[in-house]
Amino acid sequence: MMGKFLAVLILAAALIGGGAMYYLQVYGYYEDILATGPDDVQAVTVAAQTEPLPHTDFRAIDSDSSPIRYRACFTTPLSPEDARDRYQAYPRAVPLLAPKWFDCFDARAIGAALEEGTAQAIMGTENIRYGIDRVIAILPDGQGFVWHQINRCGEVVFDGQPAPDDCPPPPEGN
Repeated sequence: MMGKFLAVLILAAALIGGGAMYYLQVYGYYEDILATGPDDVQAVTVAAQTEPLPHTDFRAIDSDSSPIRYRACFTTPLSPEDARDRYQAYPRAVPLLAPKWFDCFDARAIGAALEEGTAQAIMGTENIRYGIDRVIAILPDGQGFVWHQINRCGEVVFDGQPAPDDCPPPPEGN
């Protein structure tokens, strides 16, 4: 009888622990980011100036647990061609998956549009945190998406190597 009780207790603890871990990873750490105005989406122009990108319908989430959990969706009157002409391109853009409940952000569809050349990725903010860039993608239908991506300098430094000569020095502790 005691063996059955212990087996049920271990199984219950595993189920509760697994459920809590799932909840925390998918829901628990994310917070909605409230839209504050034109500065919610900023991009770097070809003249290396940062300016607000015209947008509406801004939705975003972020988490303090990781610098690459930021995701945002918006609509814009800009086309991918407009973005290509006006803003700095981001050549190695790879959208990261978002939680399924943040349904406006489909990383696979965004990535496919970038690979096909129907979408344009541009620089949002370089080194928004050391080694992390904010990337924007614009689709032909005016949908826009934002995510954080580890840049070349971050990949090297986060791997424990010294920063390359053309990278900014990492902050203390990295």
